[in-house]
Amino acid sequence: MLILSLGVALWIGAHLFKRLAPVRRATLGDAAKGPIAGVLLVALVLMVWGYLRADLVPVYMPLPGMGHANNTLMLISLFLFGVGGTKGTLYPRMRHPMLWGTVIWAVAHLLVNGDLARSSCSAAS
Repeated sequence: MLILSLGVALWIGAHLFKRLAPVRRATLGDAAKGPIAGVLLVALVLMVWGYLRADLVPVYMPLPGMGHANNTLMLISLFLFGVGGTKGTLYPRMRHPMLWGTVIWAVAHLLVNGDLARSSCSAAS
C-alpha cells in the first residue's frame, strides 16, 4: 500500500506544482513540462504497481446488475470528457464538463468495486 500511496502523492504533487511554487514554475517556463511529465509517468507506474500489489480488503458487496449501470455511466463520462475538449454547443451550457466526467467515472466504479484496493474478479487471478 506504500507504493500506491507514494504514487498518489507524486501525482498530486506534480499537479499542484504550479500552485505551490508559482515563481519557480514561471522561471522554468516550458522547460518544466518535460520533467513534470516524467514525474507524472513515474507516479502512474507506481500507482498501477501499488494497486496490483495491494491486499484485498472487502468494504461492501456490490449489488447485482451494477455492471450495466457502470457501463452506461462510463459512456456518459467519456462523452463529457469529449465535450471538455471542444467548444461546441454543449460546452458553454455546462460548467466544467471534464470534472463532471471524472465524478461520474468515480461513482460508476464505486458501484461495481466493493473493496479497498482492487475488484474481486482481478483478485482471483
